[in-house]
Amino acid sequence: MTLKTTSPRTTARLRITALLAVPVLALTAACSSGDGEGVEDKGVASAPDAPDTSASKGSSGSGEQSAGQGKGAFYDAQMKYVQCMRTKGGVKEFPDPKLSGYLDWTKIDELSARYPEAAKGGKDAACGPELQKAMQKEPERDPQQEYESMLAHAKCMREKGVSKYRNPTMSGGNVLPGGDPDPANPSFDSTSPAYKRAAAACKDKLLDGLDGMQG
Repeated sequence: MTLKTTSPRTTARLRITALLAVPVLALTAACSSGDGEGVEDKGVASAPDAPDTSASKGSSGSGEQSAGQGKGAFYDAQMKYVQCMRTKGGVKEFPDPKLSGYLDWTKIDELSARYPEAAKGGKDAACGPELQKAMQKEPERDPQQEYESMLAHAKCMREKGVSKYRNPTMSGGNVLPGGDPDPANPSFDSTSPAYKRAAAACKDKLLDGLDGMQG
């Protein structure tokens, strides 16, 4: 499929399609059947507690988390991706991750207006491998919590005036993000003042890290 002109936000939502090829894809959601309007709203779930690192003390004696687990390892891996983006990726202003380890997509979206590669893993996806490694160390989260968070966000966006904003769906235990019904042919302008006002009003509905998947 040949993509037409897309907004920075749409590019952000499609980044994992190109770099990771994981099941949670905005493009898949756009091509699935149904509009998601009839999904029951079960409210917004709270973010899960931080991983308990006490178990690692008994095995290693150092009190450090096991390699590849917990938010510390996730943050460190994301910093390697950030450093790659600032060098090989060609985006010197690429922002640090949040303290949680998740990328700051609000800042990345702003950068994308000047540096389209900011949402694409750098020039020629040079930092794709670093992004893959970082996502492999992302702390596990219940897909149901993610779904409920995205659902609440989608309903909020419609209430704030983005009437065509689509609900997320669940398929095979994976969450398919909502948002634009067809990111390849946008139904609304995510750079417009009205959209930005709605996004600002609804951003707290999303669990940390989901702003890069649905929006």
